[in-house]
Amino acid sequence: MKHPLLEQINEPADLRLLEPSQLTQLASELRDFIIRIVATKEGHLGASLGVVELTIALHYVFQTPDDLLVWDVGHQAYGHKILTGRRDIFHTNRQKDGISGFPKRGKVLMTPLELVTAAQLSRLPWEWPWPLSFLGIAKGNILR
Repeated sequence: MKHPLLEQINEPADLRLLEPSQLTQLASELRDFIIRIVATKEGHLGASLGVVELTIALHYVFQTPDDLLVWDVGHQAYGHKILTGRRDIFHTNRQKDGISGFPKRGKVLMTPLELVTAAQLSRLPWEWPWPLSFLGIAKGNILR
């Protein structure tokens, strides 16, 4: 399968240039892209494939990277990584010297926290400097 829409997206701003009617095709392309790479490497398919539409919707509606997304399970972030400029290196996911299988803070501006499981959210300090909206989980407009 070719990925003509996905190949146009190097950052979330590119995604927001698409028409809403194109998002279903993008979801199909993103799902196929993930399957093709993870099928030949290590990785977790279920969590990432289960949130393809959610990932696209969050990046389409929110103004990422100004609005930051926090994934409650690191394996859900595969689509996020692909849509945020790491598509061309995603094949190195979970490989020696490749990108991490989990969100890694500092690797990309759009990764504010390192989380492996949802349980880690419960360990966030009560003094957390911004409220988390559990709609994805998304946070809006952090002052930098």
